[in-house]
Amino acid sequence: METTAAIVVAAGAGTRMGAGTPKALMPLAGRPLVSWAVEAVARAAAVGAVVVAGPPGRLDELAAALGRAAGEVALVPGGTSRAASVAEALRAVPEGAARVVVHDAARPLAAPGLVAAVLEALEGVEGAIAASPVPDTLKRAGPGMIVDGTVDRSELWRAETPQAFWTEALRAAVAAARAAGRLDAATDCASLVEAAGGRVRLVPSGDPNPKVTTPADVPVVEALIAASRS
Repeated sequence: METTAAIVVAAGAGTRMGAGTPKALMPLAGRPLVSWAVEAVARAAAVGAVVVAGPPGRLDELAAALGRAAGEVALVPGGTSRAASVAEALRAVPEGAARVVVHDAARPLAAPGLVAAVLEALEGVEGAIAASPVPDTLKRAGPGMIVDGTVDRSELWRAETPQAFWTEALRAAVAAARAAGRLDAATDCASLVEAAGGRVRLVPSGDPNPKVTTPADVPVVEALIAASRS
């Protein structure tokens, strides 16, 4: 099996959370948020090296948040955007890693089986991402916030992480986006690979895979964690 590395993106300021600290370092169910995400990818059987892109200037705090696990991962300062943080982490991915999994620190419940599923789905394509079908009715807004139409949701999926890629495909996509001046505009790695002409496969996430974005998300995710322990 090809050597596989994982990147955990944990450099966000967490402005919408309003916690006064980088989101990755905030507590969730008695542990720093980032520790849940690192554990999720590290437990996947295929994953070897793990790289965490953390808040610039706060890597000591990040190491403390990870505890004993900090000795098993590479910590690098993130960039000015999510995609720039991924680019910085890619520099620390071992050259022998043919595949790379990118996961957000803000998604603490990703199961090791989901990491394995996106990796298995890489066969014949450049990327594979966890995703869930859009369940809501979608409206297109026109002038004055008057509904301009209802969007067909039957083919729409919500992108999540983990996202898996052939490492060289992701490196090339990052380089192309940087050269074109659009790296910082990318909201996920799949969009970078798509823009470079790569094919990305959707993998239904199945189990709950929520993202901690606002304070309202915290009790919901903590309840899911508690339920998983019972």
